[in-house]
Amino acid sequence: MMNVSHGYHVVEDRSWTWGGTPSHNVTKFDSVVIQREQIEQCELWFFGVFEEGISDGVLDNMKTNFFNKKLKESNLWKRSKEAMRRAHLSARAKMRERQKPEAGAAGAEAEKPGSASAIVINGEKLVTANMGEYRAIVCRDGKAYQISRKHWSQKLIPGALRMPQVCVSSGGTRNSKSSELVVGSEGIDSETEFLILASTGVWEVMKNQEAVNLISHIEDPQEAAECLANEALTRMSKTTISCLIIRFD
Repeated sequence: MMNVSHGYHVVEDRSWTWGGTPSHNVTKFDSVVIQREQIEQCELWFFGVFEEGISDGVLDNMKTNFFNKKLKESNLWKRSKEAMRRAHLSARAKMRERQKPEAGAAGAEAEKPGSASAIVINGEKLVTANMGEYRAIVCRDGKAYQISRKHWSQKLIPGALRMPQVCVSSGGTRNSKSSELVVGSEGIDSETEFLILASTGVWEVMKNQEAVNLISHIEDPQEAAECLANEALTRMSKTTISCLIIRFD
């Protein structure tokens, strides 16, 4: 079983509306969730980086339908994938329902919440979920991989820059692939170094491999998270910068 350590860093997003009028600027923060659970002899970690407004829905659903179910250890991996899918789709649906009264471009944009989350099971198995332009990137032997649902327990996609075409979707509007949900899983072994969960603010200014190269030499995950966030800030990222680094040693 691999030892799991983590660190995170969030930089506020100061979004300017109405042509950048100062009186209308809005400060936004992402939510970072870190939770540890013990089921029998199995250690579970839940990690997530969420756009404002969706984290509570995902976490509440996961608690009710996964963590509090007292599942048998043999069923955890299979059930975790379905639980992640349901939790994210449910939270997104509720978020959209709350935003129905809103109109115009702002309302349309709010329908596409971003998130990147992961469950680590006993330091041996990894399940990830991501929506919007948020990503979950695994570093294996120095290379960046983006997990795809198409390759559950089989392969990873090296250097992937966009979401795969085959993905888990709510069946709603499909005119924007960035709004879709992708859930995937993979085993953790000696070549698995760390996982990056990060927001749009990171990926709009650097590629997957660039992010991995930047922090691969940093053993402290907190220092690595700060380094990645600060680099995105230096590169003049224009949206919320948030990242969570999980190391496997």
